[in-house]
Amino acid sequence: MARMRTLADRAEHLLGAAVVSTTPVAGGDACTATRLRLSDGRSALIKTRPHAPEGFFEAEARGLRWLAEPGVAEVADVLGVQADCIVLAWIEPTRPSPEAAATLGRTLAQLHASGAPDFGADEDGFIGTLPMPNKPADTWPEFFAVRRILPYLKLAADRGHIEEDGVSAVEGIVRRIVDLAGPSEPPARLHGDLWSGNIVWNAERHAVLVDPAAHGGHRETDLAMLALFGLPQLARVQAAYVEVTPLADGWEERQPLHQLFPLLVHAAMFGGRYGQLAAEAAAKLR
Repeated sequence: MARMRTLADRAEHLLGAAVVSTTPVAGGDACTATRLRLSDGRSALIKTRPHAPEGFFEAEARGLRWLAEPGVAEVADVLGVQADCIVLAWIEPTRPSPEAAATLGRTLAQLHASGAPDFGADEDGFIGTLPMPNKPADTWPEFFAVRRILPYLKLAADRGHIEEDGVSAVEGIVRRIVDLAGPSEPPARLHGDLWSGNIVWNAERHAVLVDPAAHGGHRETDLAMLALFGLPQLARVQAAYVEVTPLADGWEERQPLHQLFPLLVHAAMFGGRYGQLAAEAAAKLR
C-alpha cells in the first residue's frame, strides 16, 4: 500500500489529477507497470524502475516523441516523465484484425520513409536494461557493426553467454558486413525494439507503438525483429509494407544479419540459448 501511495503521489504531481485506484500490469523485464484511474475520468500507465540509470525514462519519452513527429504512426502519449518514472496515456488493448495488420504495414513504411538525419541519434539510449550507443556513423554498415553488433557481442562474451566459436562467427560477419548489407539506403526512422510486445492494438484496433529504442537506421532492422519474435498477421503486415515502399531484392535473406542485434542483446541480458541463436544467425549468412 505504501508503494502504491508513493506511485499515486508521484502521478498526481505530474498529472494534476487525483489517483482514484491503482492496478498492477503484468509484463516487462526492466520496469514495474501500474494502471492509474484518475479523478478526471482518465486512465494512465505509470512505469517505474528503482535506481534507473541516468536518462533512462527521458530516453523513452524522447524516442516516443520523435516517432510521433511525422504524424503517420500512433504512438503512446507521454503525459509526464521524471528520472525514475514515466507516465503514459492508457491504451485499452485488443486483438488485431487483418485490416489493422495491413494498416500497420503501411504505417511502418510511411514512418520509415519519414527518415532520420543520420544513422544513429544525437543522444545515447537504452535497449531493454542495457545502454545503447547511438553516435552517428557515415554509413549503415559501419553504424550497425560498431554500435549494434560489437558492443553486445563483447558484453555477451564477457558474461559467458556465447561460446568462442559463436564469437568468431559473428566477428566474421562484421568483417563482411559491407558485402552483406545490400543496396545503400538513406537513414530510416526506426522504432528500434519492434517486437509484438511493443505494439499495442487499441480499442479502435489501431496499432500503437510503445517502448522504443528509436534512432536512424536501416528499415529492414525493424522488419527483421518482427519476424524474429513473431507478430499476429505478420504476413499481412509485410505485404502491406511493400505495397507502399518495396524492399530491395534479398531482404528476406538479409534478415539474420539484422537479427544479430536483438539476439546479442538478449544473449547479454538473459543468456540461455540466445548466444547459440546468434551464432546460428551468423552461420546463415555464409
